[in-house]
Amino acid sequence: MRILLDNFTKKFDDVMVINNMNLEVRDGEMMALLGPSGCGKSTTLFSICEIYQCNGGRILFGDRDVSNVTSQHRNVGVVFQNYALYPHMSIFDNIAFPLMVKKMPAEQIKKEVHKIAELVHIGDLLERKPSQLSGGQQQRVALSRALVRKPDVLLLDEPLANLDAKLRLEMRSEIRRIQQETGITAVLVTHDQVEAMSMCDRIALMDHGKILQVTTPNDMYHNPQTDFVAGFLGNPPIAFLDGVITNGQIQLKDSAIQLPLPSRVPVQPDGKIVRLGVRPEYFGNQAGIELQGQVSFVETQGRENLYDIRLGNGAVLRSIQPVRADAGLGDSVSWPLDTEQILIFDDQGQRVA
Repeated sequence: MRILLDNFTKKFDDVMVINNMNLEVRDGEMMALLGPSGCGKSTTLFSICEIYQCNGGRILFGDRDVSNVTSQHRNVGVVFQNYALYPHMSIFDNIAFPLMVKKMPAEQIKKEVHKIAELVHIGDLLERKPSQLSGGQQQRVALSRALVRKPDVLLLDEPLANLDAKLRLEMRSEIRRIQQETGITAVLVTHDQVEAMSMCDRIALMDHGKILQVTTPNDMYHNPQTDFVAGFLGNPPIAFLDGVITNGQIQLKDSAIQLPLPSRVPVQPDGKIVRLGVRPEYFGNQAGIELQGQVSFVETQGRENLYDIRLGNGAVLRSIQPVRADAGLGDSVSWPLDTEQILIFDDQGQRVA
């Protein structure tokens, strides 16, 4: 089921949260609404399922305008951050509840509950109560309850936020597996870029109620349209350097260092202020222009270390690479920067190339 937000607008009293948003979620895909707290992503999700009513524009499921259709008639499954299970009910009854409301025959309810429980790998937990389950098991129950009604759309609001790191990793793959097996159209709200990149077909990155870019995770990482997008995606995060175009090269701010423009970048006028984005994997690992600096921070990550290198002008570059005996805290280093991989932004944060 395709979802279309057509000039969607939402405000609370006089506060405009979303203004004329346009977004298409394709049939059968999983779309992430990604962004910082307060950017409007949950408001958008809650409007799709009619917890909130939109104040302008249209919301379409397929070709059907559901803008003024009540939530119970939109056929949407929702999984909330806090699971929202009924503590006094068994797991079977929690999952079956939407079918009971529809007054479905008992035998058919039993069949549907067992079918979805097997898909979500909780078939042996149906007689227990929610308090007897782990967080990951409760999340599977919430997912089962949302799916058992065979919704046209599945909405996930920060579904992994209350899980520990190991369970988050497990449930990321499980939710993605189930979404792909059922073929359901899904929208995931998250502020976690790892969740968005690992679980979804495309990402809509939001800030202050606006969508800044919509594309695949790989394309958004390698081809961000703004410095905000570049800074939001990537772990360890991208480092930024300020500079100015001088004689066709980039002169770093407060430094004698000059770097060539990447070959893909058209000639830029002298005096143009630019901002360079450097991903950690392109500093210290590839052939390139040698930059000298001092190790200002080392973070052990197991088989790799994250190094912060402070340049002579005070700017910091990051590097992720295997553990090095010659790069302890305070050591002077000279490491290569692959200038072909630099991202160039103008002084307004827009991508130059």
